[in-house]
Amino acid sequence: MGRENDWETTDTQDEENVVLCGSNSYNRKYYFNEMFANIPQEVQDELQILCVWFTEECGGILTLEFNERGNLLLKHTTSEYDGYHDEIGADLKIRQIRREREELLLSLELYYKTVALGMTLEEIEASNQEDEE
Repeated sequence: MGRENDWETTDTQDEENVVLCGSNSYNRKYYFNEMFANIPQEVQDELQILCVWFTEECGGILTLEFNERGNLLLKHTTSEYDGYHDEIGADLKIRQIRREREELLLSLELYYKTVALGMTLEEIEASNQEDEE
């Protein structure tokens, strides 16, 4: 799938999404979006460990992206030539991350919704209710 940009790995990637960070097992690189440089260094370090750990275990590329509503998505993509990819294992790892790191992920969503999108708490609560329905 040799594309110029290592982070554009599938045609399903939404152009509206804003990438927070990601790890690429193919070129062994980690990316952190400097737009979020004001996130505490401890959180940045934790995100790097999370992403690199995932791609070391499961291969492929993992990106953490905010969609247009401010929800944090964990997107895992692989090269069509990756014969070592374990899709079931990757799905289980993503569920594990969501379960074990729920507080971190929700905090990042809240941060993005308030700082980047300028939403008020009332708007965030209404948005969360819509997402649950």
